[in-house]
Amino acid sequence: MAQRQGRPRLLQAMFDAFTLPDLRRRILITLGILIVFRFVAHVPLPGVDPDALQELFQNVPLLGMLDLFSGGALRNFSIAAMGVYPYITASIIMMLLVPTIPRLRAISQEGEAGQHRINRITHWLVVPLAALQGYGQLVFLQREGIVGTAAILPTIAMVVSMVAGTLFCVWLGELITEYGIGNGISIIIFGGIVAGLPEMIGRGFLIEEQQFWGLMIYILIALATMAVIVFFTEAHRRIPVQYARNIFRGGRMLKQTGSTHIPLRVNTAGMIPLIFAMSIVMFPGMIAQWFAGPTNDPNFANTIMNLFNPAAELPLGLFYWLFYFLLVIGFTFFYTMVIFEQQNLPGVLQQQGGFIPGIRPGHLTAVYLNHVISRITLAGALFLAAVAIVPFLAREITNVEVLQLSSMGLLIMVGVALDTMKQLEAQLVMRRYEGFIK
Repeated sequence: MAQRQGRPRLLQAMFDAFTLPDLRRRILITLGILIVFRFVAHVPLPGVDPDALQELFQNVPLLGMLDLFSGGALRNFSIAAMGVYPYITASIIMMLLVPTIPRLRAISQEGEAGQHRINRITHWLVVPLAALQGYGQLVFLQREGIVGTAAILPTIAMVVSMVAGTLFCVWLGELITEYGIGNGISIIIFGGIVAGLPEMIGRGFLIEEQQFWGLMIYILIALATMAVIVFFTEAHRRIPVQYARNIFRGGRMLKQTGSTHIPLRVNTAGMIPLIFAMSIVMFPGMIAQWFAGPTNDPNFANTIMNLFNPAAELPLGLFYWLFYFLLVIGFTFFYTMVIFEQQNLPGVLQQQGGFIPGIRPGHLTAVYLNHVISRITLAGALFLAAVAIVPFLAREITNVEVLQLSSMGLLIMVGVALDTMKQLEAQLVMRRYEGFIK
């Protein structure tokens, strides 16, 4: 279909998408489910003091960052306060258990039926993880005097409501995957992050109106970080591969070769190392909160809590971000190597009759690929570690405290946007429409 004169490529693609009934239905279903998710995020749990909760968010900057991922649901302490993160945790646990437990590995190799069984186990694992996380949040808020009652029955009712909210959000995400556009779970997280951005930016301009240029520099840093994320997300190393096959022609057997390539991504691990590293670097501070005394009391618990506080001033805050930087590098190498071993590229190439030019199949191919993946993973690890400490650098450069620039949030937003655009592009190209991704 010829592109109309004067209409931008992206706008033309969106117009073409809405002229196709099937594609239009998928887009509208995705938008409708996101609207339902936003309604659920504003259904509060009973017995919560909203004024005390807002004061707690002002005193604990870490809660503001977690609230960004829930799209304001945590600030309202709604039934969707945990979002889909218990499901993400369960998926990561299963991803690590499948290659280490023989029974689970055998199930995963049973094709589509095996994947359904793994998914079912993951869903069952979500329930206890969500219950533990929800109970931990309630105990913390009860200790701070924000939840008025600590009786057994109201606590159980609130935990069950939070678990039900998480499962409902997971179900909405799976509906998007099946009937909409893109990966549903990722889009639910994306919707939560984007929904919280306007309020956060508006609050930043109201509170930090005296630092207008600082806010402008802060926004420019965020945009530059997003551009770098796009570059590294799409960056990959092409490994040339040739396949030899025998064909019959004119009563004779001829050997014919074909060439292709294996794209090895620079950032194979995605945002998983950031999640692992943040979980570990936050854990000591969360434990220390249970034993902390008055703010000015120099006891051991207060010292640990200050060391692992992302909002701490220099030089104390430098320890948190340096530790986070090193953890991201370590987990990037660990997770990339785990994924690479699961793929077993040298074995797959040998089974399919493929080989890398100049490299003997088998052990030498494995050594070569390990060498290449180690070198490009170093670039990916440094990239993720640099993105991880962008909030710290932005705060120190601009002196803006109100805005909560999250490296994980930026990675999620950019990754989900690129993936959804690629799926929409594929749908248009499949129907012989001109795409919009060059």
